[in-house]
Amino acid sequence: MRPATGPVAPATSTHHGLGVSDVRLDPAGFWGIRQAVNAGATLQHCLEWMERLGWIENFDRVARGEATVTRPGWQFSDSEIYKLLEAMAWELGRSPDASLAAAFDSLVDRVGAAQDDDGYLNTAHGHPGLPPRYSDMAMGHELYNTGHLLQAAVARHRTGHDDRLVQIARRAADQVCKEFGAGGFDAVCGHPEIEVALVEAGRAFGERRYLEQARLFVERRGRGTLPVRPLLSAEYFQDDVPVREASVLRGHAVRALYLSAGAFDVAVETHDEELADAVTTQWRNTVARRTYLTGGMGSRHQDEGFGDDWELPSDRAYCETCAGVASIMLAWRLYLATGEARYPDLIERTLFNVVATSPSEDGRSFFYANPLHQREPGASASDGVNNRAEGGVRAPWFDVSCCPTNVARTIASLGAYVASVDDEGIAVLQYAAGEIRAGGFVLHVQTRYPDEGTVLVRILAAPESESRLRLRIPGWAGSATVRVNLDEAIDVAPGWADIRRRFEPGDEIVLELPLTPRFTWPDDRIDAVRGTVAVERGPLVLCLESTDLPSYVRVDNVRLDADLAPYAHADGARAGGVIVAATSSSGPLPFSAARPLTTESVPVEFTLVPYHRWAERGPATMRIFIPVAG
Repeated sequence: MRPATGPVAPATSTHHGLGVSDVRLDPAGFWGIRQAVNAGATLQHCLEWMERLGWIENFDRVARGEATVTRPGWQFSDSEIYKLLEAMAWELGRSPDASLAAAFDSLVDRVGAAQDDDGYLNTAHGHPGLPPRYSDMAMGHELYNTGHLLQAAVARHRTGHDDRLVQIARRAADQVCKEFGAGGFDAVCGHPEIEVALVEAGRAFGERRYLEQARLFVERRGRGTLPVRPLLSAEYFQDDVPVREASVLRGHAVRALYLSAGAFDVAVETHDEELADAVTTQWRNTVARRTYLTGGMGSRHQDEGFGDDWELPSDRAYCETCAGVASIMLAWRLYLATGEARYPDLIERTLFNVVATSPSEDGRSFFYANPLHQREPGASASDGVNNRAEGGVRAPWFDVSCCPTNVARTIASLGAYVASVDDEGIAVLQYAAGEIRAGGFVLHVQTRYPDEGTVLVRILAAPESESRLRLRIPGWAGSATVRVNLDEAIDVAPGWADIRRRFEPGDEIVLELPLTPRFTWPDDRIDAVRGTVAVERGPLVLCLESTDLPSYVRVDNVRLDADLAPYAHADGARAGGVIVAATSSSGPLPFSAARPLTTESVPVEFTLVPYHRWAERGPATMRIFIPVAG
C-alpha cells in the first residue's frame, strides 16, 4: 500500500488518508461546487487583498534591505501568505492550472527573497527598524509563522514537488532547531502551530530532528514561561498546565486545538501512550461539555477562547471559523490513530455547519465568528477591512484575516478527508458525489447528500481478492439501511457498515440515510438555552431566520410546539408553533414581581433553513435554539 499523500501521514498508523488527487468531487455536488468556487474565486481574492494591503510587499522590503518605518499588517500577517501558498499547492495537486502555477511560483520567489542566510524568515522581526528576533515569544508569532510555512511546503512536497518552497521551508526549520533545540533557547511560541508543522515536515522530509524539536516544544508548554499580558492569562496560551496533565481544552480555542494536534502527532510518532491518552481525554471532555451543536468551539469573545463547562451562550458564541478548521485537524489525527467513527462524525458536523457557513456563495466574503443567535440584523459589511467579530454579515476581509485563508486551504484539500484505506480495504467517511481511487478500489459515488439521503456507491475497480468496503453510519442516523446489488436491504446502526466480499466491477451498494427533521434538546446544564430546542436534518443544523417571517414578527417572539414533529421542506424543514406578544414590566428595571403571562399567541408554521445558508439573502436576525411553547 502506498503511503498517504494528504495533509497528515503518520508513519505507523493503521488507517491512511488519501491524497488530494485520489478524489475527484463532482462539480455539481455540495462540496464540488465549493471546491470550484474556492479555486476560481477565493484564492485570487485572498491574493489580491494581501497585495492591496501591503502584506506581500513586506517580503519585498526585507529582500531589498530597507529599514521598516511602518509595517502594514499584524505581526502574524506572514502566516496568511503561507496559508494561501498551502491552499494553492493543494489545489495545484488536485487540478493543475497554468495560471495558478505561475501565481504560486511568483509568490514563492518573493517569499524566498526575504530569507536570511541562516534560514530565518520573518518580516516583522529581525531586520532594520523592527524588533530583534524572538524578542516577544508571547505575541511575536515568529514560530507560528514558520509553522504555516512548513505546512505549505508539506502540501507542495506531497503533491509531487521538491522545489524552491520546500527548500525555503527546510532551511527555516533547520534554523528553528538550531535556535530552540536542546541546549538552545528554552522557550515556546505564544501561538502553537510550530509543533504540528514540525512533525508533519519531519514525516514528509524524513527529518527525525524536526520531530524531536516538536517534542521539546510540547514538553516545555504549560510551565509558565510566557509572560502574562493584561486580560491574557497563562491559560490563554495553554501555558498554565503541562499538556499531559490537562483534562480539557482551555484558553484561546485555535491555540488549544493546534497544540493538541501537534501533541497527538508527537505521541503517535514516539509511541507515547500517556500523551496520546491525555489528548484523547481532553478532546472527549471538550466535545461533551464545551462544543456547540454546530461543532463550533470557543464561547468567549474576550479571548477567542473556551468558556467553562456548559458555558455555551448562543448569542455570544464566538465559534471562530479557524477553530472549526483546527477541530477538524485534531479529529482527523484521532481517527487515523483509532479508526473510531466518532471522529469523522464530528468532522462532518463541523464541515457542514462551520466551514461551509463561513464563505459566501461567490467565495469572496466570510464569517469570522459564527454565533448561533443573531439578535439584530448586521450592518452591511465594509468594502474595506472589517472587524473580525462583526456579526450578521459576511465580510470580504478582516483586520485579522486568518479565516479566509484557513477556509481556502481546507476546501482545497478536502478530498483527503473523504475516505481512508487500511490493510482490509477502504472506508468511505464523508459522503460527497464524485470518484475515489485508493487501496485498489475505484468508487463512483452518486448522491445529492445532504439534501437527499441516498448514497449510491458503484464499484468501477476492486482488489482481486476478498476485501472490505466500510461505510460510516452517522451517529444521528438511527434507521439507516444498506443494500448490496439486488440483495435485501438490511438495517445498520450508527458506527460502521462493513461489506466483505470479492467485489466485481459493476457492484452497487446503496446506503439510505434518514433525513427526517428531528428535534435536538440541549443538556439541561447549559443555562443559556434551557427551555429551547433545535431542529436538525441529517448533518445539517437548521435555523430560524427573520427573512422567512412576516416583517412584523421578531425571531425572538416565536415559540416552537414540541408536540408537532417538524417535516422536510425544500428549503430545510417546516415546524409549527406560536407567535407570542412581547411582555414588558412596568417598573424601572426590566423585571417584575409578577410572573409574566402570555396575553396573546397566534398559531404559525415557519420555515427553518440550513445554518450554513443564513444571511445569504441579506442581513437578518437568526436563532438555532428556539424557545418551546407552553
